[in-house]
Amino acid sequence: MEQNQFNELDLGLDLLDKPFLWVVRPSNDNKVNYTYPNDFHGSKGKIAGWAPQRKILNHSAIACFFSHCGWNSTIEGVHVGVSFLCWPFLTDQFLNKSYICDVWKIGLELEKDDKGFISRQEIRKKVDQVLGVDDINKMCLKI
Repeated sequence: MEQNQFNELDLGLDLLDKPFLWVVRPSNDNKVNYTYPNDFHGSKGKIAGWAPQRKILNHSAIACFFSHCGWNSTIEGVHVGVSFLCWPFLTDQFLNKSYICDVWKIGLELEKDDKGFISRQEIRKKVDQVLGVDDINKMCLKI
């Protein structure tokens, strides 16, 4: 992810009126180390370099899983019945996103603009949508 897209994600999370946990893993090769924009406050959330994903997803306070839709993440999220906000990057993640959004109907995909960029407004809009759609919540419990 490019630094400018990372900044937009930061600022999108800042726009939310909801608490969040955001895991930002350090780069394995030390080539990418993101910096947070000056206007990012993160006051409603916690940022960590690592977290026990299954344990967190099982917590009753979790309402939505913002995911790249990797296979393990998909299975863990489906298993505990949380809704998804999908942002696939590679290979099987796009197929998994299709199942989450189109087949199982337990999540929404973040839409890129004509330049391939996801705006902070899109992030806020989709979080509000996924948390407000009763049909998604019912399907999560059904699966």
